[in-house]
Amino acid sequence: MAKVILICGKIAGGKTTYAKSLIKENKAVLLSVDEITLALFGSDAGESHNDNVEKTQKYLFEKAVEIVETGIDVVLEWGFWLREERLEASEFFKNKNIEYEWHYVDVSDGILRKNLKKRNSEIENRAKLFYYIDDETAEEFWKMFEVPMREEIDVWHKNDWA
Repeated sequence: MAKVILICGKIAGGKTTYAKSLIKENKAVLLSVDEITLALFGSDAGESHNDNVEKTQKYLFEKAVEIVETGIDVVLEWGFWLREERLEASEFFKNKNIEYEWHYVDVSDGILRKNLKKRNSEIENRAKLFYYIDDETAEEFWKMFEVPMREEIDVWHKNDWA
């Protein structure tokens, strides 16, 4: 039976790299909010950014159901920073009778900082299309993140590589 794998983790924690390993391992489809919002709206969406992200997430939830119903696994990779977001996502898939599992990418602060620096450098060199996030903004986002409780998570992945 196909399922949805939801990846939870901090910015620059290695979620995308982990997601790519899961799509190969599970022959799954990756659905990424950042990928779509960057492609459609660019990194400077301004005041409409949050609205664009919310609409994209709703669309991708429905698209995940559609794909899973064809028998293909789906990986949702967009962080799920807040416990409330995780509860809402779980409830959504539960109500649709879709199997799902939570994966948390756990990473040290040192690796976060190293990954952020590398990522920003790749963005500056136009090697990757991601949101550029300065150190101060990253710190604010990392503080907002609510680390999941063990009972929320099916797979606790320790990222010890940069």
